[in-house]
Amino acid sequence: MAVSEVSASGWVTTPNGGSPVKSSVSDNGNQLCDAAIDNSTSSPDDSSARFQKLPPRRLNQPLQDKIFNDPIHGSIELHPLLVKIIDTPQFQRLRHIKQLGAGYWVYPGASHNRFEHSIGVAHLAERLVKRFQEKQPELNITNRDSLCVQIAGLCHDLGHGPFSHLYDNMFIPEVQPGSKWKHEDASFDMFELIVEENGLRDEMKKYDMKPDEDLKFIKDLILGVNTSAKEWQGTRPKNRTFLYEIVSNKRNGVDVDKWDYFARDCHHLGISKSFDHERLLKLTRVCEVDIEEIQERRLLICFRDKEADNIYDMFRTRYTLHRQAYQHKTVNIIEIMIKEALLLADDHYKISAAKDNMPEYTKLTDAILEKISHTDIKSLQLDKTEKKKLRDAKKKVEKIDRRDLPKFVGEARLKGEKMSLNILKDKWVKAMEKTKEDAVDPDDYVVDVVHMDHGMKGKNPIENVFFYSKWNPNEAFKMDKKKMSSFLPVQFYEQLVRVYYRGTLTDDINTAKECFKNWSESNFGL
Repeated sequence: MAVSEVSASGWVTTPNGGSPVKSSVSDNGNQLCDAAIDNSTSSPDDSSARFQKLPPRRLNQPLQDKIFNDPIHGSIELHPLLVKIIDTPQFQRLRHIKQLGAGYWVYPGASHNRFEHSIGVAHLAERLVKRFQEKQPELNITNRDSLCVQIAGLCHDLGHGPFSHLYDNMFIPEVQPGSKWKHEDASFDMFELIVEENGLRDEMKKYDMKPDEDLKFIKDLILGVNTSAKEWQGTRPKNRTFLYEIVSNKRNGVDVDKWDYFARDCHHLGISKSFDHERLLKLTRVCEVDIEEIQERRLLICFRDKEADNIYDMFRTRYTLHRQAYQHKTVNIIEIMIKEALLLADDHYKISAAKDNMPEYTKLTDAILEKISHTDIKSLQLDKTEKKKLRDAKKKVEKIDRRDLPKFVGEARLKGEKMSLNILKDKWVKAMEKTKEDAVDPDDYVVDVVHMDHGMKGKNPIENVFFYSKWNPNEAFKMDKKKMSSFLPVQFYEQLVRVYYRGTLTDDINTAKECFKNWSESNFGL
């Protein structure tokens, strides 16, 4: 049997004149085999190679792909199954949920929505999987695997509520204390509704998918699976661990979700970045990694050693976006006011209950704020208490529209241990009472604690990233700290304490600023 080789141009070369057999390609795009057999009539001394054009490797590019023009990634080709998902009411809902929540009130360019971000994540997921398929065929990644990863990327944010993270990080914890609900849970619930209401099980079967198995896999990809955990939680076998790191990487946070929103948010905010996701995508591969904590080897995504600084830039970009935009002092106070308006209107509009009913949740978008603003309270058959709550909610929204916001008093870093918000509020009121020598209404002030990190709480995120070298691409290793820049930070987490004043009295705001200066210098009375 002669050995055949496939050149970069797609030709099969058969040494010693062997006659190649055509490569088989299945209908759904999976390359089945490349084979060659000897030509018994050829001379053993004939060193000329014979060439035959292979059918193109179709991987995951059906002829009916649709092309979307995206300001970040250019022309995006999406699989027809993904287009079927996009063309549903449940997915179209994402057009009406701002990617950056209240950021649009501060950054006029931040008008982008979860809709385009989700398409961008699906696109990058497809590109990364395709790279592994082409560069590492021994991984045996099927088109079925690829479609599952793409669908997870497309649907990972279906569960976001009004104003994105404001709903699950600020509103739900206050209206339902102790709730462990997160938007990823609703993302899969919403995806299941899409599948059942739009007949997508039959569509999935057209592309050789197995709905019962693949829906469980997609759920895992959306929720995220820790690929370093001792007990394997994935529905696919352990030789597919790397697939769980593409959309939501619980091990180190390096995933295509962040690649898209870093690039997209920086573009719309007008904030520059040095992180280059295009380069990182081209310098990544799957390696067998020795995970010391569990004494086991698993296939994980690794990066070229020379990209260590680029990966650090990725985490630094995250911090910069939080510092300059996501946690901007004006963005934060507007989000607090929106949260307060939602809390006041919750009993009437069932804003928190909607998350447990996907058909109702489909109707819940950023438009809830306009709904509150235009409520005709007089026509409602409600008791005085409920009417007052709706009137107060309307006033909150009107104040946001008129830019009548609480005045910023000050900001300082909290040193030492984490401190609960309630304790800080109590200490602030006592500090103000001591300064004014008079009673202070706690409702006159807003005390807020902002958490800043590089994506892994207080840990150095690079410590959980594995690399490979040009000379030994199959051996994974962690980067030696001595080889990293000495300019990197020592600490990777900080808390900021901010205070706002709701009133309008100039004397009170000046007194509050002087009090905050003394209070922060004494480490907030702790």
